[in-house]
Formats: sequence, C-alpha cells, structure tokens
Amino acid sequence: MLITEILARNARMYGNETALIERIPAHNQRTEITWTEFDDQANQVAKALMGAGIQKGDKVVHLMVNCIEWLPIYFGILRTGAVAVPLNFRFDAENIQYCTSNTKAKVFIFGPEFIDRVNSIKNLIDTTIETFIFVGAQEPAPDYAIPYKQFISSRNRKSPAVDISISDDAGLYFTSGTTGKPKATLLTHRNLEFACFLENRHHNQTHNDNFLCIPPLYHTGAKMHWFGNFIVGAKAVILKGVKPKWIMETISEEKVTLVWLLVPWALDILFAIESREIKLNDYQLDQWRLMHIGAQPVPMSLIKEWKKIFPNHEYDTNYGLTECTGPGCVHLGVENIHKVGAIGKPGFDWECKIVDDNLNPVEQGTPGELMIKGPGIMKEYYGNPEATDESIIDGWLRTGDIAKYDDDQFIWLVDRKKDVIITGGENIFPVEIEDFLQAHPKIQDVAVIGLPSIRLGEIATAIIQIKPGSEMTIEDVNIFCKTLPRYKRPRKIIFDKVPRNPTGKIEKPKLRKQFAGIAESFKI
Repeated sequence: MLITEILARNARMYGNETALIERIPAHNQRTEITWTEFDDQANQVAKALMGAGIQKGDKVVHLMVNCIEWLPIYFGILRTGAVAVPLNFRFDAENIQYCTSNTKAKVFIFGPEFIDRVNSIKNLIDTTIETFIFVGAQEPAPDYAIPYKQFISSRNRKSPAVDISISDDAGLYFTSGTTGKPKATLLTHRNLEFACFLENRHHNQTHNDNFLCIPPLYHTGAKMHWFGNFIVGAKAVILKGVKPKWIMETISEEKVTLVWLLVPWALDILFAIESREIKLNDYQLDQWRLMHIGAQPVPMSLIKEWKKIFPNHEYDTNYGLTECTGPGCVHLGVENIHKVGAIGKPGFDWECKIVDDNLNPVEQGTPGELMIKGPGIMKEYYGNPEATDESIIDGWLRTGDIAKYDDDQFIWLVDRKKDVIITGGENIFPVEIEDFLQAHPKIQDVAVIGLPSIRLGEIATAIIQIKPGSEMTIEDVNIFCKTLPRYKRPRKIIFDKVPRNPTGKIEKPKLRKQFAGIAESFKI
C-alpha cells in the first residue's frame, strides 16, 4: 500500500483523532491536527502543486525545519506523483544550489530560516525553479515567493486522481560521498512502504502509542521511525527543542510512549537528573515504554546508567543508512540489551554478510565490509550510474563500514572505510574542513579525524602543520573557522606534523592511534 493511501485510510478510520502535535516550548506554543486535517492539507498541497504545473516524475525541493506543516507538505508532494527532495537544513547556500540544480527541481518550498540562503542563490536556481513557496506565518514572504496558506487556500480537499505505482520514484535524499559532495539517493514508494512495516515489526507500535519526534524530518531516521506509528494511525509529537526539561515535560504532558534519542540528548537527560535540575517525581512517566538510540555508536555505560534510572524501559538501537531507507537493516532488538555495543542482527526481511576486499565472506571474528540486502535498498544514486554500480552488486549494498561477527552472530562495527565523522548524529566529512583550513596562509598541511567523545560519539579534531617561520594559536584557528557551519567546526585543535604515505595520502589510522590517549580527557 502506498504511504499516501495509508494516510487516507487513517483519515477514514481515525479522522477526528489527533495525528500530529507540534510543541515549541521556547514560545509556549502547542498546535495539533487530526488525521482528517492532515489528509485534507496533503490533498490541498497536491492540488496546488498540480495547478502550478507539477506532473508525475517532477522534483519538488522541500527545505524546512521540523514543524506541523512538514509532513502534510511531504505527503502532498507524493500525491502528485512527483519526487520529494527534502534537504538538510544545515546545508549552506552552495550545497542547496547544488542539490536543487542536480535534480532540476521545478518547485522550491522553504521556511523563514532559509531566506538569506535562498536569496543568495535564487538567480542560480530559477533557471529550473518555476515556483517558490514560502512557509512562514510570522514573516512576510519574499517578493518572489507565494505564501503557503495562499498557495493552498483555494484548493479542494479531494484526493487528486494520479496513477502511482508502488515501484514509482518517491524521494531523493541527499547524502554525501567520500569527497563530501552530496549524492542523491533515490527511494521508491516500495522503499517507503517497507520502512513502515519494518519499524512497526521492530517496536510493536499500536494505535495507542505516541511517538516523540525530535530529530530533523529531512533525515530518513526520524521519519522512518515515525512510520511505525503512522501505519497503525498512532499519533506523534514534533518537539522543537532538545532541552532535557522540554523533553521530559513533553513526555509527561502528551503521554508519550516511544522516544528516539541521540546520544547527546540521552546524556543531557541523565546529567540533568543527576544534578537535580530534573526531578522525576514532577513528571508522569509510567506510560513511557521504549527509549531507543540511533545514528551513532552508543556507549555501554550510558545504557547501564539509563536502566538504573528507568529500569522498566525497553531499549533498542538500529543501524541503517539513507541508501537502505533509514534505520533497521541491522537491529539489536529489545530482548538483546545484554549485547549493547553491537549493532545487532539482520532486521526484519534483511540479509547481511561481511566480506573481504574481493567480496568473499570472511570468517567469524574477522573484520570485513558489511553488505546488506533487502526491500529497503535504494533504487540508485540519481544521475550517478557509476556510483550506483560501485555500491550495489547483485542486489547487495556495500555499506563502506567495517564490521565483524561475534560468537553469537551479532554484528559489531569496527571502523568506517570512509572517514566520515559522526558527531551528535550528524555526518561531518573531513575533506570539507581540510580544504577550508588549507586556505589559511599560515597552514602548510592539515588532517581532520574523529576522536571518541562520550557525549557526541566523535568530535572533529584538526591536526594542523604550520608553515615554517609562522606562528598560530588555537584562537586564530577558531576565529578563522567562524564562517563554517557550527557543527562542522573542529572541536579540538592539535598542532603537529601531518603524516602522509608515499602516494601522498594522509595516514589517518596513524593519527587516530597517536592521539587516542587524549580522547579520554574530552568532556564534550
């Protein structure tokens, strides 16, 4: 069943029940919509887009932070037969322009947070963009954009008659390759449907559950975890803010039953409880049954401490990639908390194998590349057949991650072939930071590696080799990096020689080993 049809079914079965709740604690705001309102708004979006010339197969860019309109707009795009292109809201203007041009999108939907970035690239992207739609009630729309409410207001609420197949293209999710340049992962309606069944199978959501969504919806992780509630017509809360108090208040007041956290947020909650900033007796938490974590390695000590405080909680973690429609291709399972640290076993309807460089299976305990196969595998890297052929071999996806089996056939990650740094659930690509720092006149060479951090999983660490005769301080580097997005700025600066092998490649394993000891002192 198409996920757009699941939405229509939910509206028929649970029309007057709450579907989505938006909470903005900083402004003491709460908004909710029913399943009927959700479905109606998606239909209005679809009709308005079709009125603007959107046809099946066209691309629609969707650049918004989490809000009550996010999902109705997403489903409205899908109902036209067009392909939704949700962009990372941390992308700078250059990457937004690259992704928009790469897809030849015809409509660009954006929120107020992106006005400056869109203004700076408008002349570069309006060669293909025919309509700009602005979703922001508190600010006037730019003169080139149509206000969202105006755009949909005159459209009827009847579902559009578009012939959509389960095998049709549905979404383009941009991820980055080894060079850090975004690549478009093409997902089908079948991929999205499977994600609903997978998540529900793993976490057993019922119509009475309530899912707390904090991570960004542009990411496959947050949306696909919500899919487990969506398929049974269970409601969800979109929380704008990550303060521990806000999270606990939301769980208590909205009777939340499932929460997906990133490691930093879970640690912040534990620290707030320890410091008495949060007093558990102030909250109604008996209904909270599951806490699960994804997007980065999970410290065993965190879960041990969590279970001391919340002994009745089920715990789970999922491994996944955008290329496999998000989380769950490898799944720990709530029954396997004794294996915390492992990413688990193949998820529902998935297969896994660990192979050597020749793609031959390795022996148990031997590290090799993890490969996966299942209904969630992407259709392709859009417009990049070479990358597709390198990544998908006989239906198996090469993850680029190095893993091994333990004696019980649980899978443990060892390292990543790609040097991606995962900090607080966000991917950082060292080459981007290295190229940026290389532009400084006093820097001769630079290498960026990830070093362990209890709170963030990893932190970006820059090893900088200064040019002979020059002097430089950590403060100089920090000031120079202020033009980088905050999450890409190195958290640790080390002045040292950058080792390279005879072919000129940076010897990053050597650097990780050399500086592993100092990671113990990291408090971030």
